[in-house]
Amino acid sequence: MSTNLIGLKTLIRRELIRIVRIWPQTLVPPVITMTLYFLIFGTFIGSKIGVMQGVTYLEFILPGLIMMSVISNSYLNVVSSLFGSKFQRNIEEMIISPMSTFTILLGFISGGVFRGLIIGSLVTIVGLAFTNIAIFNLIVVIAVVCSTSVLFALGGVLNALYAKTFDDISIIPTFIITPLTYLGGVFYSIDLLPPFFRTLSLFNPILYIINTFRYGFIGVSDINVMYSLGVIALFIVIFFYSAYTLLDKGIGIKE
Repeated sequence: MSTNLIGLKTLIRRELIRIVRIWPQTLVPPVITMTLYFLIFGTFIGSKIGVMQGVTYLEFILPGLIMMSVISNSYLNVVSSLFGSKFQRNIEEMIISPMSTFTILLGFISGGVFRGLIIGSLVTIVGLAFTNIAIFNLIVVIAVVCSTSVLFALGGVLNALYAKTFDDISIIPTFIITPLTYLGGVFYSIDLLPPFFRTLSLFNPILYIINTFRYGFIGVSDINVMYSLGVIALFIVIFFYSAYTLLDKGIGIKE
């Protein structure tokens, strides 16, 4: 068995054990949060709104709520794990080991993807308690949720490499990811917005993710699905190249 394969298995095992070991912190809080969203926005407020794009309001927001949990947890898992390795100085041991940069990067990404997908699955199960879930296109659902997990896991790598303190790893989620997610069409269709704000929304990359994921469930999207998938793929390539280059050069680690 090659050194890279052994290293990859070890990294993935470490990440999975870390997630499971502290499950009251990694798994329970996001499920409780999404349950409150289902209850307040889906049941209480949704009953007053009625139908949106041909489905109940709860069915409309369900894909967005699932994707919110996937995005935040994929990102937070990697940024906290990698920065923790920087803080404890064990990332340096990985870099000087025979493992390739690709193997190290893939190991951290795998942990983020696992946490994002498991939380997304748990939120979907919770959603079944509030509404019926029908899937219009399973291939689109799987493609979007997996690619989004990878994308934001890579985002977590970039944040962790540039972060100098623990406070730095909360800046991007608080001031960039959360606002873009809430303004990404989770709770509304951009067709309801005035022309100026609708055009402005098109510059929000999370809008494409949520709408494409929603298409997989209800068959309706405000954005062209193929175009959205292309945007997601483009961001993955850019983020992967950036993360690989920074990690390979030791930027943010050797300084």
